[in-house]
Amino acid sequence: MLYPVFTAAAPTLLAPAAILFAFVLCSIALQLLKGILPVDGGRKFAFNGKLTAGRPRGAGLLIVAAFVITAVLFVPLKTENLVYLLMVVAAMLSGYLDDRSETPWNEYKKGAIDLAICLITSFSFYNFNRDMTTLSLFGLEWKMPPVLFVLAGAVLLWVAINSTNCTDGVDGLCGTLTVVTVGFLTAFGGQIGMNQDVRALSMLLIACILPYLWRNAEPCQMMMGDAGSRAFGLFIGLVVMHTGNLLLYIPFSIVMLLDGFLGIIKVSLARFLKIRIMKNIRTPLHDHVRKNKGWSGPQTVMRFAILQGLVSWVCMLLLR
Repeated sequence: MLYPVFTAAAPTLLAPAAILFAFVLCSIALQLLKGILPVDGGRKFAFNGKLTAGRPRGAGLLIVAAFVITAVLFVPLKTENLVYLLMVVAAMLSGYLDDRSETPWNEYKKGAIDLAICLITSFSFYNFNRDMTTLSLFGLEWKMPPVLFVLAGAVLLWVAINSTNCTDGVDGLCGTLTVVTVGFLTAFGGQIGMNQDVRALSMLLIACILPYLWRNAEPCQMMMGDAGSRAFGLFIGLVVMHTGNLLLYIPFSIVMLLDGFLGIIKVSLARFLKIRIMKNIRTPLHDHVRKNKGWSGPQTVMRFAILQGLVSWVCMLLLR
């Protein structure tokens, strides 16, 4: 570790230097190493999915690698931080191996891997933050039993991973929503005294996503893939847990939740209970607004980001 730049005693200019380092490192990695990424074959069931054929896929590998390297150099190497970084890498690798696979992994295999990662991450959070197991709603607070909290935390992380993963269907959407969500959560964390290391990690992750968004603007040069979206989802869930209230995931990530999880609910009800709802709504919602409402890709990204930013802003003002 070069220096714990995000501590209160650190010189003012070192934190911006770490952010710039993350941005430059990721920019270089995306430029020089994109040749190692697998090539997308087109998404069969997505709206305009054939247009993605031939693009490098799995850029999340390079983004997460740059993030972890920068975090190790500039954020204190506490056991808690290392565990979180390892779990983010595990989520990234599970997605990247799926990205590289000639035959996509089945849902049960991915679900089992996600569940294991989420349980380990949730237990680790509880082990290091035993005083942050309160569930709050409308001024009411409930101190959750340890086992129940670990299970609830794992569910939150699983939902965050899969909701975030579902948004990776429009160029720049997943990355943009991750930046908005993590950015507002970090700003809110500054008001409530969130763990300083987690806030530092959040800023570094945003700095590593920005070079990808630069290249992902139309015409798109590469795709994030599950390698990025699954890792980002896990990290979002972790930041929510560090706010001290699991329910804050709902307002601070409502667009991802609706865009991605409605489709999961729709498919699950039809498959397991033979209940068919939302017949006139195409899921994920980003496909619905593009196919049924005529929105372009950039319009979808911008409008979804505005909606999420507005909800998060109002939520911050109400919670102050």
